Amino acid sequence: MPSFMKVGDVPRKRFSQFRREDGSLYSTEVMGLEGFSSDFSLLHHRHAPSSIVACESVGCAQAELIDNHPLLPRLWHTGRIETAGDTVSGRFMLCANADVVASFVTASAPSPLYRNAAADELFFVHEGQARLETIFGTLQAGPGDYVLLPKGVTHRWLPAPSLRALVFETTGHVKVPSRYLSAHGQFLQTAPFSELDLRVPSGPLLMDGEGVDVLVRTAAGLTRYTFERHPFDVVGWFGCNYPFAFNIADFSPITGSFHRPPPVHQVFEAPNMVFCNFVPRMLDYDSRAMPIPSFHSNVDSDEFIFYAEGNFFSRRGSGIERGSVSLHPAGHVHGPHPGSTDKAAERVGQRTEEVAIMLDTFRPLRLASRAASVEQSGYLHSWTARAV
Repeated sequence: MPSFMKVGDVPRKRFSQFRREDGSLYSTEVMGLEGFSSDFSLLHHRHAPSSIVACESVGCAQAELIDNHPLLPRLWHTGRIETAGDTVSGRFMLCANADVVASFVTASAPSPLYRNAAADELFFVHEGQARLETIFGTLQAGPGDYVLLPKGVTHRWLPAPSLRALVFETTGHVKVPSRYLSAHGQFLQTAPFSELDLRVPSGPLLMDGEGVDVLVRTAAGLTRYTFERHPFDVVGWFGCNYPFAFNIADFSPITGSFHRPPPVHQVFEAPNMVFCNFVPRMLDYDSRAMPIPSFHSNVDSDEFIFYAEGNFFSRRGSGIERGSVSLHPAGHVHGPHPGSTDKAAERVGQRTEEVAIMLDTFRPLRLASRAASVEQSGYLHSWTARAV
């Protein structure tokens, strides 16, 4: 996060003695990125955050991943995913590589206290509402919200009453694109969103309790820690590393007289990947324009698109519907479906009301074998003028 925030009670000087009214010291925790050389926050706890009284391994099934071979475009329908649980157990993996895991979450129960120590987690809420409780405070999340949980943040989700969302687990850190920021970290005037659009945790969130369990995920699997005291005991914090929410409706699209390529729709980035928004906007308005994407070859990336809302004009007849996910891998030429191009000229200067999010990865995505149960067969042939 580029912006400095301060919540709750903090000392006048960082790394100084910070005492309670009775004279005892608070425990200070540094949550820093890239060792001690990047963004960080200082959190002041009522109790030592390392006071663990028990520890055990927790068994969890490892998803089977297969190569996308033979090379095929894929179409999954998340509306067919009925598995429910919480935001940890209710994850239905679609695809992954060494940099990111893309899953769809269906949750109707409170999650356990959870900390992903192996990845940032970027949620995109499609349906439902939830309260997110973290050591930094609380956030309310609803449809259209991105919610970023930095690596190492202890939290839990409380659906109200249910939640359906995409979640991306990225081994590198999710950030605002550097080209949107000044040399000092302020959003530039040319950026499609700003600090005013970001929602940060309200707090502090203080809870009492003893013998409190927290699930911790690492690359090796899940560990259950039992803490002597409840981890929600932060009386104040400050810094630039914290959870936040951003609603896709607050993204101000950049449009033009002729087609604008996907980079103008970018919202976040992480190592070896970018995230983009396609939001309601004015289509190309020059009388000579073709307000529809060209056929394109992603020679360096796999393209993962979630179709959230609206009428997806260029995908008409493909089987794509609200809640669908398409995967167009590198090496596969794709673009408008039959009939879309011929009618596109009629849409010059009109609006599109579609909402979609895109993940482009610069290393190939492998397929979760379980995803075959919600895959539409024959998607490869949807670009032919007649059935094959």
